[in-house]
Amino acid sequence: MDMKKRVSLELRHRSPTEVQELVLDNCRSGEGKIEGITEEFSNLELLSLINVGLTSVADIPKLDKLKKLELSDNRISGGLELLSERLVNLTHLNLSGNKFKDIGTLEPLKKLPQLKSLDLFNCEVTNLADYRDSIFKLLPQLTYLDGYDIDDCEASDSDGEVVDEEDEEGLGKKKSFI
Repeated sequence: MDMKKRVSLELRHRSPTEVQELVLDNCRSGEGKIEGITEEFSNLELLSLINVGLTSVADIPKLDKLKKLELSDNRISGGLELLSERLVNLTHLNLSGNKFKDIGTLEPLKKLPQLKSLDLFNCEVTNLADYRDSIFKLLPQLTYLDGYDIDDCEASDSDGEVVDEEDEEGLGKKKSFI
């Protein structure tokens, strides 16, 4: 299913201003770009675009209330300066499984003062010598990198990380953010 169609399905007859969480995982983006998400989603706090084929975040709209952005398992390799311009209150950013190769491509994240958690698991940049030290030095506002703090202590559930919860019927697991 393409991204625009998925956005309209997820709205469920609501206006974009009513939506606080938008999960579009595993749909398809045309030409590797974000589609169907506009500044009308002014109350959006969580946006999940996992495995949608993104190569760029160039079309991400200005979303002042967005706190959590999931972009894992795409093909993004740069262009992060737009995040600091358009997502000023971002606290959690998951870029795991993308194409980031060097620390310099992450430098624009310095301009996200609220950013507390960054995930780069399964990106080439994690193979660099002194990767963790370099990222914490580059982004002093970070509390957690890849789920661990600067002292290698794992993030607790109360720190706003993703946790698995059983659904009401106990029939399986669903992801939620706390």
